[in-house]
Amino acid sequence: MTEQNAPVSPWAAPLRSAGRRVTRQRLAVLAAVERSPHSTADDVVTAVRSELADITVQSVYVVLSDLTESGLLRRIEPPHSPARYETRVNDNHHHAVCTGCGRIEDVDCAVGHAPCLTPSWSPGSSRMTIQIADVVYQGLCTDCRETSPNLPELTETH
Repeated sequence: MTEQNAPVSPWAAPLRSAGRRVTRQRLAVLAAVERSPHSTADDVVTAVRSELADITVQSVYVVLSDLTESGLLRRIEPPHSPARYETRVNDNHHHAVCTGCGRIEDVDCAVGHAPCLTPSWSPGSSRMTIQIADVVYQGLCTDCRETSPNLPELTETH
């Protein structure tokens, strides 16, 4: 399908702004990730194939990589999990991962002074300017906590 025949989508303008053609494959991948944030590539393949039955796994991986490179998707790599994708980009949010079921939730960055962007090294010891921090919180979601009542109480540490 050519760009002229591609269905109207809220993703058309962002694709063009990123210098990408509007194609059914790109629109289907973006829509799948938007519907199900934190999807694995395999999840995206399954979702996209419900719309584009003949799309190959390789094509979805290529589109995911291209959309990540262009800044329309964000790739996150939670511990003990395959890479995941989301459409929430450019806001330096973080993630909370349940160590029981693997559920992932977005966590907004601290408002005001951003301590997560101040590294603990001594001034002058590095020539790097930190632009973004990728923080992953790990714990148990409410559902896992309720199904495992024998776990020790969570304590707050600083």
